[in-house]
Amino acid sequence: MAEGEEAAMQAASEEVSRHFKTLINSEDVESIKQIQHLILGRLQDSNAVLSHFNVYSEQCFAEISGDFSRNTRLLKSMKSDLDYIFMKLRSMKSRLKAVYPDAFPDASTIKTLDQRPDLETPLT
Repeated sequence: MAEGEEAAMQAASEEVSRHFKTLINSEDVESIKQIQHLILGRLQDSNAVLSHFNVYSEQCFAEISGDFSRNTRLLKSMKSDLDYIFMKLRSMKSRLKAVYPDAFPDASTIKTLDQRPDLETPLT
């Protein structure tokens, strides 16, 4: 009895597959296969180009990373030097201002002291 059921199921599945084959156009399936193959080729090409670019980028980074770190250290050193210089200038300015209060006028007195002509205004 199990053998008869198995044969019936086999016949039913063959019948269903025959009906599916009539529903699907073989030219469309072949066209889809060709498009998928074309897409696969393009993706493989893109993957190869990206792999090459990654290798090239890695080489460039290896060449430049030493310069990068050296320049970073140099910039940090320059910043600390400039901070020290500005700190010294501020302390010198505060000492000069304490000894000579008129040496650094405020904004309101600067305008009265500055008697130079304005070069941006047109001549009449």
